[in-house]
Formats: sequence, C-alpha cells, structure tokens
Amino acid sequence: MVRGWLWADVLGLLLVLATGAARADEVSAEALLQAGPMPGYSALRSVRIWLQATRPAVVALEYWLQGQPAEAKRTGREAVDAASDFVAQFDVDDLKPGTVYEYRVWVDDAAVEADPPWHFHTQALWQWRSDPPPFKVAAGSCTYFNEPAYDPPGKPYGAGEGIFDAIAAQAPDFMLWLGDNLYFREADYASAGGMAYRYRRERAAAPLQRLLRGTHHYAIWDDHDYGPDNADTSFILKWQSLALFRRYWANPSYGLPGVAGNFTRLGYHDVDFYLLDDRWYRNNERAPETPGKTMLGDAQMAWLRDALLGSRATFKIIVNGSQMLSGHGRGESWTHYPAERQAFLDWLGVTSIDGLLFLSGDRRLSELVKLPRAGSYPLYELTCSPLTAGPADARGQQDNPLLVPGTLVAKRNFCTLELSGPARDRQLDLRVHDSSGTELWHYRLSASALRVE
Repeated sequence: MVRGWLWADVLGLLLVLATGAARADEVSAEALLQAGPMPGYSALRSVRIWLQATRPAVVALEYWLQGQPAEAKRTGREAVDAASDFVAQFDVDDLKPGTVYEYRVWVDDAAVEADPPWHFHTQALWQWRSDPPPFKVAAGSCTYFNEPAYDPPGKPYGAGEGIFDAIAAQAPDFMLWLGDNLYFREADYASAGGMAYRYRRERAAAPLQRLLRGTHHYAIWDDHDYGPDNADTSFILKWQSLALFRRYWANPSYGLPGVAGNFTRLGYHDVDFYLLDDRWYRNNERAPETPGKTMLGDAQMAWLRDALLGSRATFKIIVNGSQMLSGHGRGESWTHYPAERQAFLDWLGVTSIDGLLFLSGDRRLSELVKLPRAGSYPLYELTCSPLTAGPADARGQQDNPLLVPGTLVAKRNFCTLELSGPARDRQLDLRVHDSSGTELWHYRLSASALRVE
C-alpha cells in the first residue's frame, strides 16, 4: 500500500513541486523500489537498512515500536541518483535493545509500506541479566540467476529459485550469505560498469524480495562476486569490486583502517562470527608452496588471532568462502596454502580457544567434516552450497576421511544454525534443508564438547 504525504519542511516542499511527483495513491510500490528494503547489521541500539529506488529521488525511513505507528520517528533524507545505483543505506540509531520496530520507506512524497509492515529488530541486552537468547541463522552460497544472453550455451545453470521463499519460511533472525552471492559473467568483470550491471540485475530479482525484506542480512564474497573464476589478489578491478560490495551489502564494517578488504566481526548474542575475505590477499593457487604463500594475508590473520583471543563468545564461527579444513584435494581450499593453514592450526594448539568451528561455501555441495586434534577437541567445518547454481559432481567426495557420515548433500540446499539452551549448556544445531525446506540432516554440537580441557 502506498500513501501520499508532503515533507513538512521547505526543502521537501520544493522537491515535490520541482519533480511534480504523483500522489502516492497513484503510484505502486513496485514503481518506487527496485529492490528491498533490506535490514542489514543489527546491534543493541542501531541497525542499518538498505534500499534501492527506481529513479533519482530523495528517500527516508519512518519507523516506530511494533504496533505503535502514532509514535513514528523519521530518519534524515538521502538523495539517490544513477551514480549510486539509486541505493541508500540508513543507520537508524537511538533504538531500544531487544525490540522489534516496524517501518515504511518514503520516496519523495510517496510512502511505501507493506501489510503487514516491514520490520527490523535490535539485539537483546542479556549480558549479566539472563541466559543468552535462542536464535536461528540461515546460510547459503552460490546464487545464480539465468540470463541467456550472457550465460554459457547449453542447459541453464541456475534453477530452484523457490529456495529463497523456503528460507524466509524458516523465519531466521538473519541470513548469512557465504559468497558467490551472484555470478559475474565475462561481460561483467571486464569493467566496473559491467559488475554494477550484474549487481543491479540480481538484487532486483523478484524471487529474492520476500527474503530480503523479511530478515537481516550479512555477507562475505568469494571469487564469482569478487571477479573472474578463481580470482585472486591480481584482479585489476578489485577496488571497484569492493566499492560495489559495500554499496549492496550492509555489514557492520569492511576491513580495518589501513587494511583493505571486507572482513569484519559479527557479534550476535553469545556467538562471534568472523567474516573473512579470502580474495583480496589471495595468491594464485598455482604459486609455489613457499612460507609466504597466502590466502588471507598477514594483516587479516593477525586481526583474526587477536579477535579470537579477546572473544568471550560461547561459539566462535570462522566464516570463509573457500573451505578451510577439508583436505580432500578438489576445488579451491586453504589446503593449497599449507604454510599459512598449518601456522594457524599450530597456533590453535598452543592457545585455549573454546567453541571454535568453521563455515564455508563455494563447493556447490554441502557437508560436515571433522578434523581430530591431539590433546584438544575436534574442529568441525560446515560447508553449505549451492542455493540456485548447478550442484557439483560429488563422485569421490564420500571418500573424504574427514567427512561426517551421512552429511554429504549434492543438490541445491541451504543450512540453518540454531542456538538454544542456558549459558551453562548451550547447544548448536546444524541442519541442511533442500530447496523446499525439507530437512535432510541434523547434527548437534554442544558447547561442552568444544572446550579445551
């Protein structure tokens, strides 16, 4: 539903008169919003909201405590134009912890709202007051929407777009996109404009909109949404690619001052997610296996080690595009960077890091692997892929000595991670679901089983 309203201040009135914008009851929501709105990061007192308009406009948000529209507040206004792909991001501050808010979008003089209203939430202030709240995360990688003019000849690579509604039906607290969130084609990654075209087209896909609007979202990238297939640090348009990632996702941060990339930490209740950048510093996998060969880079690894040591989270989940533990020899993985990988595993062996596990995408199959360690708890890695891209040929994967039996899935799927239980007995339930949402397998990890003795 769309309603009309003129800005109360002179600037807004001049904009309305200048553009001659139609009254809202004459304009559809689809005509005003290209994609979204999409809630991004959620903190205790702040959230970030992303949206994309269909034309040059002045946009804003109006938000209120759930069920109390009479107490609505408004954000500042932001002008969007073609140079920004008509994208705006709003940091909504001064919110109450543990609270659901409803909101609408304003595009010039038109209010765009949903029935029921769109909503976002803040995290609960539970520390020192209660047990950590239960919550659910959805995760997946490898999203491919067909475009025959630019796709390889033959059978369409993408299918099963109903999976996004199946994820939305799970009502996760947030969605974690594990890379290859779109696929640049040859015509795309040859120019910044080509890559921007792909982002605009894919983000506006109709099958995505329910999921985009219905929960919060965080993302990492992998090769296909960074640059060409198997792209590494040599990609000449990496800065333009990073700018597009920051434009289209709403993470808490991107890299560090003086350290480029899109890595960040996501703290959610009693779990810390370390969202890594496996492309910016990545040497080519064919480079000689010298001590300096890197997938993540010295600066990012130093940040990760310090962040893990400083974490008080029950579970610490390292999120990466490429697999990190599985050493089965197929595809891209950290096993092709043995010095960097082994140095990190050795470091884990002399530190007391409880609750650690890994989450990855890329492989176009899902599996759980388990790496035993002498004198400590085993390390687990959940790989979750693909969403709509073509599944991989999984022949031979059952022979992986690290594979947890019964967890290999070689069809389109998504994963959920569900946290529950009191602080003294926290549980993490890993599930894989097919494209319709049917559960394929379930594996429970308890915090007590992931502790250094």
